[in-house]
Amino acid sequence: MVIHLGHHLSSHRRAAFEREWLVTNGIGGYACGTVGGARTRRYHSYLTAAIHNPIRRYVLLAGLDVWLGIDQQRWPLTTHEWKAGVVFPDGYIHLERFDLDGTLPVWTWAIGMVRLQQRVWMHYGENTTYVTWTYERGRQPITLYIKPLITYRSHHDIGVGGAVVNVKAISPRVDGQVNLAVFPSTYLGKLVAEEPPMPFYILAESGALYANCDWWWNFHLAEERARGLSYEEDLFQVGTIEVELEVGETFSMVCALEPETIQPWQESLEAEQARQKQLISVVPFKQKPSWIEQLILAADQFIVQDHNDGEALHIISGYPWFGVWGRYTMASVSGLASELGQQERARQILLTFTRYLDRGMLPHHVADETGETSYDSIDATLWYFVAIWNYWQKYPKDTELLQQLYPVLAEIVEQYRIGARYHIAQDPADHLLYGGEEGINLTWMDVKINDYVVTPRVGKPVEVNALWYNALCIMEQISKILHLPEEARQYGHWAKEVAESFNALFWAESYGYLYDVIDTPTGNNDASLRPNQLLALSLPFPILEDRER
Repeated sequence: MVIHLGHHLSSHRRAAFEREWLVTNGIGGYACGTVGGARTRRYHSYLTAAIHNPIRRYVLLAGLDVWLGIDQQRWPLTTHEWKAGVVFPDGYIHLERFDLDGTLPVWTWAIGMVRLQQRVWMHYGENTTYVTWTYERGRQPITLYIKPLITYRSHHDIGVGGAVVNVKAISPRVDGQVNLAVFPSTYLGKLVAEEPPMPFYILAESGALYANCDWWWNFHLAEERARGLSYEEDLFQVGTIEVELEVGETFSMVCALEPETIQPWQESLEAEQARQKQLISVVPFKQKPSWIEQLILAADQFIVQDHNDGEALHIISGYPWFGVWGRYTMASVSGLASELGQQERARQILLTFTRYLDRGMLPHHVADETGETSYDSIDATLWYFVAIWNYWQKYPKDTELLQQLYPVLAEIVEQYRIGARYHIAQDPADHLLYGGEEGINLTWMDVKINDYVVTPRVGKPVEVNALWYNALCIMEQISKILHLPEEARQYGHWAKEVAESFNALFWAESYGYLYDVIDTPTGNNDASLRPNQLLALSLPFPILEDRER
């Protein structure tokens, strides 16, 4: 499928700056930016590498300053916004159209009779980005002037100029190539990095290199300013690559952490296009309209490999700023993998999270910078049961997975019954699940401003107990599948106790809906009308009685 934006949008400043593109590499790295080329976020880059995938992601090639030479005149194919409020150059006005070919962005530039196509993609499984320019139409040779703008910082940080950056020309593998090794002398952001910088590489298949390296100061990042964050950034120019093209020729440039693995651009592009076609082909839908195909490819971007184990898989909860989150992994694995015919992927995601099990809980979050796990979620672990049940509904022959995970699930239930972190435990009086303590948000409504909890929900939240009931019902069903009748009866009995208490205590007769939280620290029930109660109806095992639905 191709998503197309015509000249009326692509060359309109606001439309071009507000629309963004994203490509990923399957290990946590990505490239992203605006259609118009202006960097409006600290995350915009041609290469943000996952140094220890899928965590510790660093911006390396932040931008490109590209000009097109026709005869003796130069035209911008780039756009920058500066601290002073100036947009210069305004290359976006020469953008004839923008296309998304699968997930790969394609720009078509038009100046007079000259038409030039630019394309960006990443090589799957590697921290490598390719950029190509193809001279599609014209009457005379043209010249491209390309200035790579780099940094070396966490993608959550902002670039600060002034440090020494060493740039060294290295011997090309093929005659005529321009190969650069970039050695930042230090971390180039505001934060403090624990590890010394790694070198990275910029390779051009042809052209001449001019060693005019210098800092570019005071880029303005409009979206960062709108978010109330630091919005001024400095980037370092690593020379100028100058190349002449005849009609029909393509020039390629690559930025990579490991230059030894770089393939010719044609092979890499064909491999990525074939991979995307294969993703669409395995989806077991009778009809796959173009918009469904686009969603299939978008889903693929969130699934990434673990650097410690090539078979282990994670789900990135959102680009560009989110990493691995337990709740969102379990809530999304069905739609991102199971329902798309990707059984092995779904299976590996479910298995990967067992390595994080600690005191009967799965992590809420795996820190992007350090890889440390936090367990401040009452429901992330319960969503795991739902994810496993949905998987088995799609692949009922895989009882091996159920056997493998059964001890893990049993341990979780037992720990939740007797007590886990943050006072999470089953109340012996009514069998409902309680959790929370002052200053801690354990549910998805977890916004905090400094130490202020915006939505305190200490007590027995409605959706948590709907999930608790589902966990017990799912354990009853899995026990039956695995021919464990005693265990099935026990889990079924516990589920019945939870359902009876839930229907007796959560239904707010005077309001006509469910309490959001009962048994709060004040002794009152929270009757705030929130969508959390919908889970009492929408989970695999609805807990509400018929008369109240």
